[in-house]
Amino acid sequence: MGSAERTFAFDHAAAEGHFPGNPIIPGAVLLGAAIEAIAEALGVSLSPCTIRSAKFYLPTRPGDTVVIEFTGNTPGSLRFECAVRGSKVLAGQIECNAAPTSP
Repeated sequence: MGSAERTFAFDHAAAEGHFPGNPIIPGAVLLGAAIEAIAEALGVSLSPCTIRSAKFYLPTRPGDTVVIEFTGNTPGSLRFECAVRGSKVLAGQIECNAAPTSP
């Protein structure tokens, strides 16, 4: 159905304490960014939504660009996969009652 991208800044604040000397983007931040990117790509608000599943495969690091591929219907169920340099980092499914965003 679609795709989107998000790049995490090298100095992303959430990575400061996760983990010193080996920073990663926390899973909640990655998941939130993926849902936000999908919403922007569709031109709808996905909030509130229910996270049906989320599986994290590999760490995402500051400076990484995440490619988000998604399928499904709004309102309804959306499935998504996130990859960094071709490697899957997150896959999940959300349920939402999408509403158009205002211009």
